[in-house]
Amino acid sequence: VWDDRNQVQNCELVNLADLKTESSKVRNTLIKHTNSLIDLGVAGFRVDASKHVSTNDIKYLQSKLKQQGLYYTHEVVYEGGGGVTSSEYMAYGDVQEFRYTSLLSNAFNSGNIAQLKGLKDFGWLPSDKANVFVANHDRERSGYLSYKSPSKRYTLAHVFSLAYPYGTPTVFSGYSFANSDDGAPNGNYGTCNDNGSGANGWQCQHRWTAIAGMVSFYNKVGSNALKNWKQGDNNQIAFGRGSVGYVIINNSNSKWKTTFTTGLPDGKYCDVISGKKSGSTCTAKVVTVKGGKLTNYGVGQHNAVAIHIGAKL
Repeated sequence: VWDDRNQVQNCELVNLADLKTESSKVRNTLIKHTNSLIDLGVAGFRVDASKHVSTNDIKYLQSKLKQQGLYYTHEVVYEGGGGVTSSEYMAYGDVQEFRYTSLLSNAFNSGNIAQLKGLKDFGWLPSDKANVFVANHDRERSGYLSYKSPSKRYTLAHVFSLAYPYGTPTVFSGYSFANSDDGAPNGNYGTCNDNGSGANGWQCQHRWTAIAGMVSFYNKVGSNALKNWKQGDNNQIAFGRGSVGYVIINNSNSKWKTTFTTGLPDGKYCDVISGKKSGSTCTAKVVTVKGGKLTNYGVGQHNAVAIHIGAKL
């Protein structure tokens, strides 16, 4: 029963035995193993199934590690209702906001990404504690967005996630699968090429041109506020981040052509969705801002454009 705290934290989870984290033997084993990872240089941890471990146990385990101040993100699947809530874990690191993942999948698949405008004010986890993501190893196999999604929806959702000011985004990078039980490619090895392609079954999403470009966008815009929101139809949105960055997302089946107020300084910019700045040139599309605007500018169906001052030519 998912709203029964005792069952959630002390009973089996889908036929997986409960780990007795209140036991000194189990605690010492976990601490020893985690310290060995710290010795190898690990500086952050995604804590799987945190919801099924009491916060008292998590507090104890983290406090006994040889290095403090590490980054933690806790997997707490919470979509509302009773039982164990995600907010209980905020004192121990970031917490994964699953309501965000569900909404993004629904918005990009149903054709209404305009509903995402007020997402930061939905009353979920505070932005500085929310770890947000488009997909993870479970969700991509459960009917949500994945690398298999049609019409570039998966990539466009990442563009939104890395541009919109809510939470700390995580980019999941995985491998191809034919069914939900497929494991990693044989030998657990693979190659990610600079052009974003992968070998031996690996997808290498973290190197896809659009996603890597949006990481640079995210890093450049920082905490700058959302501004200059513009909507075409329900599947076409654009917005800026202060006077530092501007993004246009067209998730519709038709070209979006209009005038966009970017708030950016005039000049030529490299579109980080299609390429990257290389010295004083751009490897792909060049975008010209004049009078702070993109006048009569068109973005193709299932496409996006993103510019920021770090990509100014």
